[in-house]
Order: sequence, then C-alpha cells, then structure tokens
Amino acid sequence: MTPGAKTPVVVADGESLSIDDVVAVARDHAPVRLDDCAPDRIRRGRLVVERAIDRGDEIYGVTTGAGAHKRFRVQPGQSSQFEALMLASQGTGHGPPMQPDLARATLLRLVNGFAKGVSGVRVELVDRLLEALNTAAPLEARTLGSIGIADLIPLGELAGNALRDMPLAAKESMALIDNNSFSTAQAALAVHDCWRLLHAADTAGALSLEAFRGNLSILHPAIAAVRPRPSLAVELEHFRELLAGSELWDPGAARNLQDPLSFRTMVELHAALREALDYVERQVVIELNASQENPIVVADEDRLVCVANFECAAMAAALDLGRIALAPALTSSCERTAKLLNSAFSGLTSGLSNDPDAPDEALSGLAVASASLTSEARLLAQPVSFDVATSGIAEGIEDRATMAPLAARRLQEMISLGEHIVATELVVAAQAIDLRRPERLGAGTQHAYDQVRSCVDFTDAGEPPPGNLEPLVHLIHAGQFSILDGVVSAPTP
Repeated sequence: MTPGAKTPVVVADGESLSIDDVVAVARDHAPVRLDDCAPDRIRRGRLVVERAIDRGDEIYGVTTGAGAHKRFRVQPGQSSQFEALMLASQGTGHGPPMQPDLARATLLRLVNGFAKGVSGVRVELVDRLLEALNTAAPLEARTLGSIGIADLIPLGELAGNALRDMPLAAKESMALIDNNSFSTAQAALAVHDCWRLLHAADTAGALSLEAFRGNLSILHPAIAAVRPRPSLAVELEHFRELLAGSELWDPGAARNLQDPLSFRTMVELHAALREALDYVERQVVIELNASQENPIVVADEDRLVCVANFECAAMAAALDLGRIALAPALTSSCERTAKLLNSAFSGLTSGLSNDPDAPDEALSGLAVASASLTSEARLLAQPVSFDVATSGIAEGIEDRATMAPLAARRLQEMISLGEHIVATELVVAAQAIDLRRPERLGAGTQHAYDQVRSCVDFTDAGEPPPGNLEPLVHLIHAGQFSILDGVVSAPTP
C-alpha cells in the first residue's frame, strides 16, 4: 500500500467478508462498519431472545448453565451475574499473547458473525467491539487453550478485554465465546501468507533454473493440454512469464536432457499446493461468513434452536491438507539448494566458492541450515484434525475436538520456516548465477536476482557466508517476490 494512502472501509454484513478484508483490518488497520441493514437484523434477533426469556423458554446457556451445568437453571435476577461469570471463567489460557493482527482479525470475524442477526446480541455490544477495532485499543489474550469446538478460552479473554466493564445482557456471553472466530481468523491470515509464499517459491524455483542452467522442456504448453488440471496450467504460465527472455530458451542452452526431480517436478508440486490452497481458502471464507454459535435465533419462528455450528471439521481438515501440500514444495526447494551447492550436479565449484582452490566452504553451510528448517517444517505437516483431546471434559458431554487452532497455527509456523527455506534458495541461486554469468536472465528472474542483491552481497573467496537472511525473509513476507513480467504483482490466487 502506498504510504499515506487511505485504507478503504471494510463493511461487515455477515455474507461477504474476504481474506483480503481480514488482512486489511488486521494488518493495515482498515476501519470497519456494519452494513446499513445489519443493525435491524441484530435488533430483530435480540427481540426474539427477550421474548423467549419472558415466556420462560428453556434456552441453553441463557436460562440454563452450559456444558456439564446445563441441568442448572439460571434464576430470575441472576442473569447479569451469570453472564459476567461465564465470560470471566474462560480466563484460563496459556502460552504467548495473541499478536495484534490476530486479535484484530478475531474481533472482525466475531463482528461479522453478529451482523447476520442470529446471535441474539444487542447492537450496543457490537458497537463496543467496533470501537475497539477502530480505535486500535490494546487487545490482549493468550493463544493456547482451545480444542476447536468453539474457541471458548481465547475468545473469553479477548472479548473481556475489548468490552472492558460493559455489562452483558442474557445470551451475550454465549454469543461471544461459543464460536470459532479465533481459529478462523488465524486460518485466514495463514492462507494469505501461504499464497505469498507460493509466489515466492515460484520465483525462487525459476531463479534456480537459471542458476542450474536447467532444461525448460518442463514448461512446454503441451503439459497442461494432456493433463487437464487448471492449477498446472496457471503454474506453467507463471514460470514462463518469470523466465520470459531468458537465454535458457535458446536451442542447446540446457546442460541436461533431464534435470534432477527437484527441478523437473517443481511446477507439478507448486500446482498441487495451489490447488490445495484454493480449497483451503474456500473453506475459510465460508467460516468467515458463517454462523458458528449455539444456540441460534430463528427469527421467522420466534425462537432459539440448539445447534452445533461450532463444529468446524471441514476447515480443520482443509488446513491439514494445506500443510501436507506445502511440505513437498519446501522439500523440493531444499533439494535444489543442495544440488546447486554440489559441484557434481551444478557443474560449478563446491559450495559455489569463487576460488576453486580455496579451502573455505563458501556457501556449503546453507545446505545444512536449509535441511534443518525443512525437517522441522515437514514435522509440522502431520494432520491434527482427527485428534480427540479427551472425553472427560464437561462430564463427557464435550467429547469432540477439531484442533482447528493448532491446524492453523502449524500452517503459519510452516510458512515462517518456508520463508527462510525459500530465502536460502534465492541466495544460493544468485551466487550460482554470478559464477555462471549468463548473458541474460528472464524478466522476472532478473528482477528477483536484483531483489536478492539489494540485501545480500555476493560471497567472495575467503569470505564467510551471509549470516543474516532476515532482510530477504522480510521481503518475501511482504510480497516482494510475487513477481510477474519482472514487476511486483499482487499475490492473487
């Protein structure tokens, strides 16, 4: 975003919140407002709650306790104390505090859910949450403690902090905590960052092809024609654009008839990741705009209905798929780094030293670091959505777990490791290009090479390898390697 540019307002209508909207609010502090019809929907839902209470209806978590305490009745006059205690009793979190972007994204998802008008909260409560978002109030909560069947603990801490001393009306504590806003927000930010990583991995892979003097037959358009997978066609076109104008397209430019598999199959691997991310994003967007709570207001029937909208197995399983698809792409990046540093494969000096007779290891140590990061990333790909934490919670009533927060957190952790793995590949590829000295790079790969050299210098003979790749990692995370035709492009899927 251009410095000084005005951030567009994000409208919460319960139907159309996107991942880009979440990122704009969470990281760019875009202002948020309800759509024009939302207050009327919210008031209508609130009236249903009040009439049900006046009639003496039995309502889970409103006129009864929750979980194992559902058999206890909330007596008239106890409602305010019950609501305050239910919210406060969730303050049992563990671990580090939420990062500000995650806290803001979580509140946004919560507000968007309320905009549907089925939660039974007051407009005043939604206004207070919007005030916390739009005034950049500090939003503190801890991140560990949810099993993904409603994010009770992180939401209780976050909502309590955002609302401060605001008294809660009947049903409002349940509406604030009995949903998956924390998991969904974390997933949305992770999906956004994973798209950026995929584009950076494309760019790094293309630069490695230049560095390896790879065979570009792997980019022939016939591949997509005989294998009708849309994600594959997109990836092939992206790589061809990155390498447009490269001398690798010249007849006889390739060193090998067939390169190692980490080079030959990366388009297919990245296409698989793209396809998985498409699916993950669809699941997350559904949850961004879903009612996730229990019970819900059915205004046309003038009653509240007990449901299980807090079950988010589809999103949790999709997040597992995203990590599984990311793992081989990162492994492939690590292997290309190793091949470029190995003279038997690259045809260059060992470790890409600028002096073939020097005893120093040049960049060889980067292969070890990359292998370490990649091993850790692969371990994070283990699925978690089938886990059952315990069947003893709430006297055996709460015997399900999606572990959606863990699924999203592990994806974000994999992405962070992946940014370092891709950064390492970029540095090694740039070193190999300097040693090989091709006449011309592709439009996109030349831009990528220049980006690398803007923050990491060539390692000359007798010099230690670059010890700090964080500036390059920062460029990757900021989307500066989402490159098409040699220019930075928005990382749209």
